Amino acid sequence: MSVYIIGAIVPLVVTLLLRKNSNNGKKRGVPIDVGGQDGYAIRNAGFPTPLETAWEGVSTLAELFESACKRHGNKNLLGTRKLISSEVLVSGDGRSFEKLHLGEYEWLTYAAVFQRVSNFGYGLAQLGHLRDERVAIFADTRAEWFIALQGCFRRNVTVVTIYSSLGEEALCHSLNETEVTTVICGSKELKKLVEISGQLDTVKRLICMDDDVPSVESPLEQSGRWTVKSMTSVEKLGQDNPTGADLPLPGDVAVIMYTSGSTGLPKGVMMTHANVLAVVSAVRTIVPGLESNDVYLAYLPLAHILELAAENIVAGVGSAIGYGSPLTLTDTSNKIKKGTKGDASALRPTVMAAVPAILDRVRDGVRSKVDAKGGLAKCLFDLAYNRRLSAVNGNWFGAWGLELLLWNLLVFKKVRAVLGGRVRFLLSGGAPLSGDTQRFINICLGAPIGQGYGLTETCAGGTFSEFDDTSVGRVGNPLPCSYIKLVDWPEGGYLISDSPKPRGEIVIGGPNVTLGYFKNEEKSREVYKVDQKGMRWFYTGDIGQFHADGCLEIIDRKKDIVKLQHGEYVSLGKIEAALMANSYVDNLMMHADHFIVTLWL
Repeated sequence: MSVYIIGAIVPLVVTLLLRKNSNNGKKRGVPIDVGGQDGYAIRNAGFPTPLETAWEGVSTLAELFESACKRHGNKNLLGTRKLISSEVLVSGDGRSFEKLHLGEYEWLTYAAVFQRVSNFGYGLAQLGHLRDERVAIFADTRAEWFIALQGCFRRNVTVVTIYSSLGEEALCHSLNETEVTTVICGSKELKKLVEISGQLDTVKRLICMDDDVPSVESPLEQSGRWTVKSMTSVEKLGQDNPTGADLPLPGDVAVIMYTSGSTGLPKGVMMTHANVLAVVSAVRTIVPGLESNDVYLAYLPLAHILELAAENIVAGVGSAIGYGSPLTLTDTSNKIKKGTKGDASALRPTVMAAVPAILDRVRDGVRSKVDAKGGLAKCLFDLAYNRRLSAVNGNWFGAWGLELLLWNLLVFKKVRAVLGGRVRFLLSGGAPLSGDTQRFINICLGAPIGQGYGLTETCAGGTFSEFDDTSVGRVGNPLPCSYIKLVDWPEGGYLISDSPKPRGEIVIGGPNVTLGYFKNEEKSREVYKVDQKGMRWFYTGDIGQFHADGCLEIIDRKKDIVKLQHGEYVSLGKIEAALMANSYVDNLMMHADHFIVTLWL
C-alpha cells in the first residue's frame, strides 16, 4: 500500500513545488523609459529592446517562407480534404441543409508548395500584372489563398485582403480605393464580382482558385473588360515562362488589410513585411515548444491578421497546416454528414487559433451534452471539473498527480476528442475571452490558452499571456516586439497616477505598428504618432490598467463613454457587461441622449 501512497504524493508535491517556484512573484513586464507622450510604459521582461526577427538573415515574409522551404523541403506543409459526396437534407419545416462527406487530408510538401508559389508569381507577371499594381485576394481560407499570397510576395506585389463575407458597397470601396487590377477569388466570389462588375473601375484580371471556372467567364472575356483564368492555368503559364523572383525589402508594403467596417466603410491598413515579421517572430519566441512537429488547423479568415500571422508562424518553423472551415470543424458541425469526421477529428491538430465565439460554442456544446446525459455522467463530470478548478485556482488539495491522470482518462479525454485529442496550445484573439470559457477550455482540453490583445493597426501585436499564466480577465504582458504605454485620459477619469493600478488609454509602440490607413492621412495623423526616437505609436482608444507583474487588463473603451447633460460620464460597455452576466438577459440595446441611458432587453 505504501507504494501507492508514494505514487500519489510524490507527483503532487513535485508539481506544486515547480508551480510555486515558476510563478512566485514572476515579473512578466517591467517599466521602461520611452519617448512620445508622457505615460506609464511596460516592456516584455525578457527582451530589453523590441524584437524585429527571430530568424537570422530573415527580414521579410518572402525570405522567411523561402528559408523554411529550403530547411523542410520534404515535410508536409499544406493539407486539404477532398469532397467525397454532398447531399441536401430537407427538415420538417421545409428548410434545406447541405451535408458534406469529406475525405482524409491530402498533403503538399514544402518543396511542392514552393514550386507552386514560384510558378504562380511567374504566371502573374506573364499575365501582365506589374510590380506597382495591387492584387486583391477575395476568398475563404484555403491552401490556394496561402499559395497566392506567397506568390505575390515573391514578385513584391502588395496584396489587398478582403473578407469573403464583405457587402457590396464595402467590396466596391475596397477594390476601387486601392486601384486593384487583379482579383484572386473562389468561384462563389467570382459570381459576386460579376454582379458588381459595372462598379469596379480598375479591375482587369480575375484568377479563379477553382479549376471549374463558372460559365460567367465567357460574356466577361467577350466584352474585353476582364481576363478570366484559373489558378492552375496561371501556374502552368509561369512554369513554362520562369522569370525569376523580385523580392521585397523590409519596408515595402506586404498587405493592405481592410477592417470589417463596423462603423462605416472599411479602412485599409498598410502593413510592411517588417511589421508582420515582428509579430510572427514575437509569437514564435513565446509559444512553448513550437517546432516542426506541430500540426495547425486553419479555419479562421485569412483576411484577418490573426490567421495570416498564425499561418506564417507555423510555416516559418516547418510545421504542417491543415485547412478546414467553421462549418465543418467538428463531427457535429452543421455541414458535416452524420457519422463522418469533422476537420479536427481528421487532422488531430496540436496547435489552434480561435476567436472567443468558437471557444464559447465548444464550451456550450460540451455542457449541453453533459446536461442532456444527466445522472451519473453529469455528476462525474461536475466532480472532475470542480476538483480540477480547485487545483487551477491554487488549492493544494485540488486534483493533482494520479487523481488528475484519472480524471483525464475517465472524463476529459472524451471532451478533448472533440478537437482531435492532441491540442496542446490554443491562441485566442479578436475579442475578449470570458473568464468562464477560459477556465473551461483550460481544464477540459488540458491545454493553456494564450490570450492576445492587438489590433489590425498593430498587426495583432500588443500583449500575449504566457503559457504558465493561469489568471483570467487579463490579456497578458507585452509581446517581445511591443511596448505598451498608458496615457492619461482625464475626461474619462483614467490616470496613470491612479492607485493601486495605473490606468489610461492604451498606446502600442514598436516595429509592428503599421504605416497608417491607405489614402486616409487625416485619420492616420489622428491615431498614429512618431516620437523623437523614431518609434511609431498607435493610440488604440481602449482603456487599460497594469497589474503588479506587468500584465495588462482591458477595462473600458473611449468610444463607449458618453457624457450626459449634467457632466456625468457613463460607460456603456460596463453597463452591457454587467447586464449580460445575468442569465435572464439574452440580448440588449442601449441608447444614450443628453439626459439618460435607455435600455431595451
